[in-house]
Amino acid sequence: MFGIIGLVLLFACVFGVFVAHGGDLSPIIHAAPSELGIILGAGISAMLIGNDIGTVKGVAAGFGKVFSGSKWKKQDFLDVIFLVSKLMKILRVDGPVALESHVESPEASAIFGEYPKILKDHAILHLITDTVRLMVISSGNLNAYAVEEVMDAAIKEHMNHANHPAHAMASLAGALPALGIVACVLGVVKTMGAIDQPPTVLGGLIGSALVGTFIGVFLAYGIVEPMAGRLAQVIKEEGQMYHVVKQLIVATLHGHPQPLVIEAARVAIGEHNQPSFGEVFDGLRGK
Repeated sequence: MFGIIGLVLLFACVFGVFVAHGGDLSPIIHAAPSELGIILGAGISAMLIGNDIGTVKGVAAGFGKVFSGSKWKKQDFLDVIFLVSKLMKILRVDGPVALESHVESPEASAIFGEYPKILKDHAILHLITDTVRLMVISSGNLNAYAVEEVMDAAIKEHMNHANHPAHAMASLAGALPALGIVACVLGVVKTMGAIDQPPTVLGGLIGSALVGTFIGVFLAYGIVEPMAGRLAQVIKEEGQMYHVVKQLIVATLHGHPQPLVIEAARVAIGEHNQPSFGEVFDGLRGK
């Protein structure tokens, strides 16, 4: 919502104020298609050169994330706390062997089946199942600090990969002003080829050339760079889910009492999605 409001205000402040002070948008509208073609075409081409296909797809999806926000909501964080807590309870009560069927075939697990959104997310699912699988293989004889180190490495690698689209978008924002200059220079070249034309024609050609510089700067600092920053924020918010899983598992391996285990996980969630202490424990009692 705020992203859409921001875009409306951006165009209103730039173009609305320009028109209100006697500016004429017709030269900009006339030149915009060709200038945009050059600038965006070159920018997308550079992105294709510098990134793999997965990152490029991530950039395309990232524009949607800028407006929709994190895919994980408050209920999703509650669900992952309930899911991992159930698995840890089985570990404490029945031993690690009882977890084998759940982690080897999570699609057939009654526990995982209660949380279809988590089951469909391969990254978070693998973080849970791969870590619990270590407990099963080692018969529960795992050093909590070693497990934490492995999980930190897995989360770090995932977050580095998840941030590639945001970095690519930021690189695009950095390139757009220079590409606007490229479009402007081409416009000047075109103008010089018509140097024998009357001043009114030359003025129109020069104005069209300058539109390229304007569009490059406008897109970079008004749209793409803010979107890149917002995408990075959304990715960071989504990364909280992985830290919740880590806290639940590591705190359990340390032998902490359940209230402390749950609180360690709860405080890893940002304020916007953080459930209250009562919501977590009421949910656990009802499961």
